[in-house]
Amino acid sequence: MGCFECCIKCLGGVPYASLVATILCFSGVALFCGCGHVALTKVERIVHMYFSSNPSDHVMLVDVIQIMQYVIYGVASFFFLYGIILLAEGFYTSSAVKEIHGEFKTTACGRCISGMFVFLTYLLGIAWLGVFGFSAVPVFIYYNMWSACQTIISPPTGNLTTPIDEICMDVRQFGIIPWNATPGKACGSNLTVICNTSEFDLSYHLFIVACAGAGATVIALLIYMMATTYNFAVLKFKSREDCCTKF
Repeated sequence: MGCFECCIKCLGGVPYASLVATILCFSGVALFCGCGHVALTKVERIVHMYFSSNPSDHVMLVDVIQIMQYVIYGVASFFFLYGIILLAEGFYTSSAVKEIHGEFKTTACGRCISGMFVFLTYLLGIAWLGVFGFSAVPVFIYYNMWSACQTIISPPTGNLTTPIDEICMDVRQFGIIPWNATPGKACGSNLTVICNTSEFDLSYHLFIVACAGAGATVIALLIYMMATTYNFAVLKFKSREDCCTKF
């Protein structure tokens, strides 16, 4: 067998679905964790500088942000290991393994582990749907603030019934800080000052990228679901004594 034929046969044993899902999962988790971590730090600074002059009013927000940042570290580490494990499981159950290494053999333990991966991947997929929806919340809040600033800077002619100074953004209505926090809101020119800061612009775009990363992770987990389900079916099928090649 020549080198070219050997390379073709080895490439035939690559689980491309699991490989694509792993790359997409690593990219999505990296974007979500990296951008989300930096954006949360910027949010803390914006709230402290413009919406809550008393540090005791947003001490809970600071604690929540720190907890979320620690959770981000754990999520990044977990999905790095989980992606590698699923990729290795994909290689193990690849249909080309039989052709490369001889007769295909499986055990009840192997089928049990493969079934566990199917169940766990489905749970993670549902959880990440929630994470994706949650990551869209700060994008919605920032978009509302940005829209208010655009209305102040370039008011629509003849359609604006509210005075410029009465166009406000009250972050207390989103539960970010308590209702007794002062000033709690920014109006008119003060709001445009916030929108023109580098912290606002950077954190807004970081939250958008983090939301996109969460979406990419959801897609990766959907691909993992299909791959792990197929792998489990292959193990169950080939463990039968009357296994044939017509399937």
